[in-house]
Amino acid sequence: MPQILETVMMVCFGLSWPVSILRSWRTRTARGKSLLFLCGIAVGYAAGIIAKLSADQITYVLAFYVLNLLMVCADIALYVRNRRLDRESADG
Repeated sequence: MPQILETVMMVCFGLSWPVSILRSWRTRTARGKSLLFLCGIAVGYAAGIIAKLSADQITYVLAFYVLNLLMVCADIALYVRNRRLDRESADG
């Protein structure tokens, strides 16, 4: 039962990332985003992955941690791109 509940939690968290990524892609601005927040979330997912690996709890739940971390990293990459675009539009 704990694995099922953890999976539900990870899926619920994970549903928000595609929306955030799509918003970042479409708006082409970093306004309204926090790099510190995104990095904090990435560190949390990485810690969850390390905890699972160190406890030898390699189950399907680990895949959700990895997938969520990859989506957060994609959002961070878009933040960096959009920040550059913001600076370029301010300069020109």
